[in-house]
Amino acid sequence: MALRMWASSTANALKISTANAYSSYSLVSPAFSLARCFSTVLDGYKYCSSHEWVKHEGSVAIVGITDHAQDHLGEVVFVDLPESGKPVAKGSSFGAVESVKATSDINSPISGEVVEVNSKLADSPGLINTSPYEDGWMIKVKPSDPSELGSLMGPKEYTKFCEEEDASH
Repeated sequence: MALRMWASSTANALKISTANAYSSYSLVSPAFSLARCFSTVLDGYKYCSSHEWVKHEGSVAIVGITDHAQDHLGEVVFVDLPESGKPVAKGSSFGAVESVKATSDINSPISGEVVEVNSKLADSPGLINTSPYEDGWMIKVKPSDPSELGSLMGPKEYTKFCEEEDASH
C-alpha cells in the first residue's frame, strides 16, 4: 500500500497516466485495475460520481470514499459520521471528511439505516488514506431499496469516469 501511495503521488506530480501499463504483469492482483494516477478501483464494488463506494454483503452495504477521492483530498485529519440508527438517503450527505486541503461532504450511495459506524476513524482518520476500501470504511447500512445499487457505476465505468474527470481539470 505504501508503494502504491508513493507511486500515486509521483504519478500525480509527473502527470503520468498508467491505464493498462501493468496489464501484462502477473504481480498485479486481478482484484483491481489501475486507473490514471494509480487509483485503485476494486471489482465487486459500486461507485458514485461523487466518489463514494458501496459493497453489498448479505443484508448490509458497506460505504466509504474511493481511493481516487482520498488521493485528491490529501491527508485526512477528521471525519464526521452519523450515529447508528440514523437514516441515510441516496445522494444526500451523511457526514464530512476534513483534510489538510478542504472539508468535503460524504454522500450516501444508497438509502437505508446506519447499522454500524467505523469507530476506528475517530482516532485514526488517516485510515481513509492508507486503506480506503478496507480499514477506512465509514458506515454500514441496511438498505431500504437494494435495487438502488443498479444505478451506480461498476469498476470499468468508474475508472473511465475518473479518467475523463481528471482530463477535464
